[in-house]
Amino acid sequence: MHATGALPQFIPSPPINGFSLGPLDIHIYALGYIVGIICAVFLTRRRWAAMGGDPDIVLDLALWVVPAGIIGGRIYFDITTPQDIPHVWYGPFAVWSGGLGIWGGVALAALVGVWRLKRWGITAGPFANAIAPGLLVAQGIGRIGNYFNKELFGSPTTLPWGLQIPFGYRPAGYTQFATFQPTFLYELIWDFALAGLLIWIGHRFAVKRWSLFALYVAGYSAFRIFEESVRIDSSEYFLGLRLNFFVAIAGTIAGLAWFIIAQRLPERQPIRVRPPEDDKADGSSSSQAEEKKDDEADASIRSE
Repeated sequence: MHATGALPQFIPSPPINGFSLGPLDIHIYALGYIVGIICAVFLTRRRWAAMGGDPDIVLDLALWVVPAGIIGGRIYFDITTPQDIPHVWYGPFAVWSGGLGIWGGVALAALVGVWRLKRWGITAGPFANAIAPGLLVAQGIGRIGNYFNKELFGSPTTLPWGLQIPFGYRPAGYTQFATFQPTFLYELIWDFALAGLLIWIGHRFAVKRWSLFALYVAGYSAFRIFEESVRIDSSEYFLGLRLNFFVAIAGTIAGLAWFIIAQRLPERQPIRVRPPEDDKADGSSSSQAEEKKDDEADASIRSE
């Protein structure tokens, strides 16, 4: 006797990847990243305020680093997977088709973020520690968009949590298979777990400037070593392996080395978490008018 209403033996693909709102076409991929960014800003505001900083600068900074991240991510994608660029004039800019390369996005966003923080007279290292978990939360939520786009999946599998992919979305050479490894889901789970671990480390141990951000780089890259070993979507190859496989190895080693160096370096200068009084007009909000004196902003932060 067969049970009725049994759970499916695979994860079904969603029938849509967007919807219309009046004259606007809303891509769920883009919507996922918008929600992820909002959550990251909220989390970073709370963490930065707990460190003694002004939470209002987080949104000001986001107005700079989010566009930089999108630009950097798309540039990385276009360079590393040129075969996936749509054959239209706006193809290199079509982030909803193919997406973003995370390493390019983080690199350019970090550079722009450091530049803005220095303009405000704020030490970048402590802020990097505050934002690291939020970046992982944003990336994890963004992976939901990959699910709706029917992308970022791995090799064929018969596991109960295999992802069912429609015929038209299966890569060449894999059209005879129906279910694949849901690598987007693996990364979502990893990102959230790593974000929680970083928060716990920050509360439990004395971490110096840049240390949690370095662990973010190492931890995320370590997962990508696994992910790149099972993904089957198009990619540039080097020595018979996916290019991003080697990038992930380099990121893991660099992140771990960065963490060790950051923890061993002495704190040689005071840590400033609020902009000086005479820099308030440079992008800071009106609520900063109630800040305390500058000398109170120079307290050293030895841990989160």
